[in-house]
Amino acid sequence: MKELTVIQQKIHEIRGQRVMLDFDLAELYGVETKQLKRQVRRNIERFEGDDFMFEVTNDEILKCQIGTSSWGGNRQGAFAFTEQGVAMLSSVLRSQQAIQINRGIIRAFVAMRHALSTMALPAKVAELEQSIEQLKLDIEDCLHDQNDINESTRAQLDAISTALAELQPPEPRPRRRIGFIQD
Repeated sequence: MKELTVIQQKIHEIRGQRVMLDFDLAELYGVETKQLKRQVRRNIERFEGDDFMFEVTNDEILKCQIGTSSWGGNRQGAFAFTEQGVAMLSSVLRSQQAIQINRGIIRAFVAMRHALSTMALPAKVAELEQSIEQLKLDIEDCLHDQNDINESTRAQLDAISTALAELQPPEPRPRRRIGFIQD
């Protein structure tokens, strides 16, 4: 069980696919990454197509926060192997350790797929959609109430302004000057 957890932590989602990266696989298989890549390149026809393997860009590696070298970047793009690609690796790497690890990796992928399928996703999505609709209705009600308050407040402010205008004394008439007036 501990082995499955360790393997599942090395499974990443890149480009919408669950994959394992070459350096993680090399560590599990007990080989150097360059040796694993060399074997893959020698048998590249087994890995043609993005459904088996693809090369990961540096940006994608940084988003996953994995795989930087000591000088701060990747010397070469990492290979990302899908579940089918990992299964195909068993035909390329033929050591006993590779076979045992490969079985564990396949079990980890299957366990993850099983866990995701039993999560009752459609029910959760429907529940979320219903909650969103309820929130929309609540927001509309709040905005409608706010408009009513604004209109009544505006009417009250107009009434206050009118009352204040009526209470103001009228403008004084201009007074005649006292004294000698020159034209």
